[in-house]
Amino acid sequence: MDSLTQIVLGASVGEVALGKKVGNKAMLYGAIGGTIPDLDVYIGKFYDTVTALEIHRGFTHSILFSILFGLLFGWLISLWEKGATWKEWSKLMFLALFTHPLLDAHTTWGTQLFWPLDLRLAYKNIFVIDPLYTLPFMGFLLWAMFFKKDHAKRRRLNNIGLFVSSSYLVLTIILKGIVYTKFTEALDQQQLSYTQIETRPSPLNSILWTANVETDDHYLIGYYSFFDSKPIHFTAHPKNHHLLGALKDNDKLRRLIKITNGWYSIVKKDKLLYINDLRFGTLSVDPSSQNFVFSYLLTKTDHTIQITEVPKDRSNAKKLLNDLWLRIKGN
Repeated sequence: MDSLTQIVLGASVGEVALGKKVGNKAMLYGAIGGTIPDLDVYIGKFYDTVTALEIHRGFTHSILFSILFGLLFGWLISLWEKGATWKEWSKLMFLALFTHPLLDAHTTWGTQLFWPLDLRLAYKNIFVIDPLYTLPFMGFLLWAMFFKKDHAKRRRLNNIGLFVSSSYLVLTIILKGIVYTKFTEALDQQQLSYTQIETRPSPLNSILWTANVETDDHYLIGYYSFFDSKPIHFTAHPKNHHLLGALKDNDKLRRLIKITNGWYSIVKKDKLLYINDLRFGTLSVDPSSQNFVFSYLLTKTDHTIQITEVPKDRSNAKKLLNDLWLRIKGN
């Protein structure tokens, strides 16, 4: 999830852990703990593109990291904060660190919660930025801050925020199940054969959903809004895996393909090869768009290949948001 959401979640669990004892300091340290796992983004800047992708939401998003650094940060805080014991600070930091990857596991990228095991949890039921999850949660948290640490209303407001946000998260899981049925029924009605299907919410909401559908030679992309009145339309994107040729045996490229979980297509433009990660869709609600969120240029050198992420084109963000809003409404 985005940084603001993780700050709010970390502050809230910090309040649960120690708010009654240390007041707003519990929220402060919880908020700090809630942002720490995402520092792996900055660590990744010292590595090549593929390695950085492998690092992201890896060790820092694991149970092991939460335990080890929860103890470490708890001990460090206890050296200058005397309002609680090091065990209590460690509990707070563990909860802030651990709830971060638990929430991230619900997004498309997922987390390696059980690192070093090669297993990534990705439930794909909430977008990384969802105002309906974050804003009510933040509102109750800010309201709670204005009450004294031992005031019952402070705890009640914080608990309401946790309950509302968690309930919304459960709702998105239910919605995901409903749209999965909608997509599979549409595929059956259109007599489209497929091998697997994945669904995920579109940006900033849980009303409009998209599906990636794998067939033998193509991927189908379709959208469904709960306000739709027309049948679901699927657009085919050729896999073009054959364009890789001998490059497919390259170790770095095999690692990138593994990161995509096999959801990738190859495009050739001006004699250059690009690999598109289909898991995150396009920067558009048009299923025929080729402007994928994550696309990588493959440059062959004498001894290996260089993989470079293509910069995202956000030049017309206002139009993108307007198109998204129209599509959510079923247009």
